[in-house]
Amino acid sequence: MAIQINLDLMLVKRKMSLTELSERLGISMTNLSLLKTGKVKGIRFNTLEGICRELQCQPADLLEYIPDFV
Repeated sequence: MAIQINLDLMLVKRKMSLTELSERLGISMTNLSLLKTGKVKGIRFNTLEGICRELQCQPADLLEYIPDFV
């Protein structure tokens, strides 16, 4: 996938667990775990907004474009 999700890095930088983020957002651990591992096809803007709010970051801190060179 050309979009890399850096949720795990932001969690470490903010010293927050996935469980704590899940509780703050009201989003299941399963959904956040799938997002963290990059096994999702999309993300809702309100979910992205909530993550950015709780982690005090910008969307670009979470999403990175890495071109596929084949």
